[in-house]
Amino acid sequence: MDTIDGIKTVIAVVETGSFTAASERLGMSKALVSKYISEVESHLGVRLFNRSTRRLALTEAGKNYYDKALPLLEEFSELIDSVTGEQSSPRGRLRVSVPVTFGEMKLSPVIPKFLNLYPDIHIDIQLTDRKIDMLEEGVDVVIRIGGVDDSSLIAKQINTYPLILCASKEYLKKNGIPKSPQDITKHTCIIDSNFRIGKQWPIISPDQKSESIKVDSNVSANSPRAVKEMAIASGGIAMIPKFIIEDALENGALVEVLPGYHTLEFGLFAIFPHRRYLAKKIRCFIDFLAQEFS
Repeated sequence: MDTIDGIKTVIAVVETGSFTAASERLGMSKALVSKYISEVESHLGVRLFNRSTRRLALTEAGKNYYDKALPLLEEFSELIDSVTGEQSSPRGRLRVSVPVTFGEMKLSPVIPKFLNLYPDIHIDIQLTDRKIDMLEEGVDVVIRIGGVDDSSLIAKQINTYPLILCASKEYLKKNGIPKSPQDITKHTCIIDSNFRIGKQWPIISPDQKSESIKVDSNVSANSPRAVKEMAIASGGIAMIPKFIIEDALENGALVEVLPGYHTLEFGLFAIFPHRRYLAKKIRCFIDFLAQEFS
C-alpha cells in the first residue's frame, strides 16, 4: 500500500462514515478499503476506528490523524500541480450534484463540450433536488439554485435567474389580461411547491414598490417543468424561472404577464468544500460553468 493511498482511504472513511461509501468514492472494493485501513492502523500501532456491526466510530487517535492528514494531502496535491504545472491536464473522476430541471435542460447539453476540453476527466452527474452532504456522499461540486446556508462550504455565484409571471394566450384571451398585481388575485394560479412563498407572491412594480399578493390556486406541483406544461395548457398564471420558459416565450406558447413588473430571482451557485487547495479538475469545471452560464 502506498502511503498516500492510505491517507486518502482514511480521509474517505472519515468523511463518508462507512467503508461502503468510501469504496464508492474512491472507486475501489470495500475489501480493499478495509485492508488499507488495517494496514495504516498496523503501521501506526493505534486503532483509528472502533467498528461494530452497526456503526463506525472515530477514535481520538483517528480524529487526530484525520486533522493532520487532510492538510498534508492537500499540500501533496498542490505540490504535484506546482511541479507539473501546465504540462499536466486535469484528470480523475468528478462527481457533480445538480437540480433535476437545470441538469436536464441546461447542464447536460454543455457536458460534451467540457469533456472535449478535458478528455481525462470522467464526470458523474447526480440529478437530485434534495440537499446533500457533500463530504458524506463524495460529491466534488454542487450546483444549486437559491441560497447557500452552510458556512463550511464555498459558494461561487455564477448567475442570477429571475422568475417570470406567465400564461398562455388562450388563457388570457378567455380570462382577461391582468393590468395590476391585484388583478392576479382574480385569476387561477399554478403553484410551484418548491418555493416557500406558496400562495403569497411578491410583486415589485417598475418604480420598485413591493407588495405581496395572495393568489387563488387549486393545483400545485414540485416540478417547474410540470408547472410550465400546465401553464401552456391554459391552466392559469404561473411563476416560473426564466431559463425554463425561454423557448415557450420565444415560440408564443407562453406570454409574460405584467411586463415591467418583476418578482423573485434566484442565484445560480457552484458550491465546493471549504479547503485551501482545490483540485485542478474542480477548478476547471467551475471556470467552465462561469464561462457557459454567466
